[in-house]
Amino acid sequence: MTDNIEDTSWDVVALYRFVTIEDPTKIQKMIKTACTELGICGTLLVAPEGINGTIAGAPDKLPHIVEHLETLLKISQGEVKYSTASHKPFRHMKVRLKKEIVTMRQPDIDPTQTVGTYVEPKDWNALINDPDIIMLDTRNSYETAIGIFKGAIDPDTKVFTEFADYVEKNLDPKKHKKVAMYCTGGIRCEKASSYMLHKGFEEVYHLKGGILKYLEDMPEEESLWEGSCFLFDRRVGVEHGLKESPHLLCYGCRYPLEQEDTHLPSYEKGVSCKHCIDTLTPEKARAFRMRHQQFQKLSDEQYGDQQQV
Repeated sequence: MTDNIEDTSWDVVALYRFVTIEDPTKIQKMIKTACTELGICGTLLVAPEGINGTIAGAPDKLPHIVEHLETLLKISQGEVKYSTASHKPFRHMKVRLKKEIVTMRQPDIDPTQTVGTYVEPKDWNALINDPDIIMLDTRNSYETAIGIFKGAIDPDTKVFTEFADYVEKNLDPKKHKKVAMYCTGGIRCEKASSYMLHKGFEEVYHLKGGILKYLEDMPEEESLWEGSCFLFDRRVGVEHGLKESPHLLCYGCRYPLEQEDTHLPSYEKGVSCKHCIDTLTPEKARAFRMRHQQFQKLSDEQYGDQQQV
């Protein structure tokens, strides 16, 4: 499939499954070949512990790769969530080999053996309204910047590997008896809940399917979600009903931006914004400007007049 400005309809699938993969390299090659043949774009991570990622394709092509992944890895036994994009959400297809499909660097935990209690989106509101519950957002600060559950604690982590340190310093299993947690699609909570149970926390719950499933299933008038859910693709974020949000992305620091942020003096397209201008060195600025010029040339050739930030 060739990139074309007429390609305006894309189906998207976010998926993960913790499953033992004996030969990750072989699986990587098989998946990459199939994705190339079908014109699929996105990123999939393959590790001895399983598969994780988000991919997109034409409506008549994506079901074939999903079927292929089901044959190889039984992904339906994990989490598989569908949405749509108005434009091609990824520029390339990458299938990467990793040590972990979500990096936590806690070798003593195994989500296939011990994990928290899953809570369906329809039951989530009742759980988090329990006055004895503390609710944790396991995502990073650039994600929570545009949306969070009402009443949730934001650990203000920069990367997921910092979550364990936050728990060690701020939570006590003797004091915090009930913990609810959530993330974008559920995968980080698999490891986070396993870690907390390993550390002695008694009742650990997590939102099944993550924020994406909640936004898909929960009527907006009943929702306790505030804002948008950050995504790791060109859509930047989605709102209730998985409708694309109006947010843009700073390609200097990867922080999501409101439209009004682009009118500030700190903003330079493809280079900087209010979140990163104070740490931007002249060397980085030159490199980002060169990268943006190259990207803009490619964008003009492949994507026509689609907006880039």
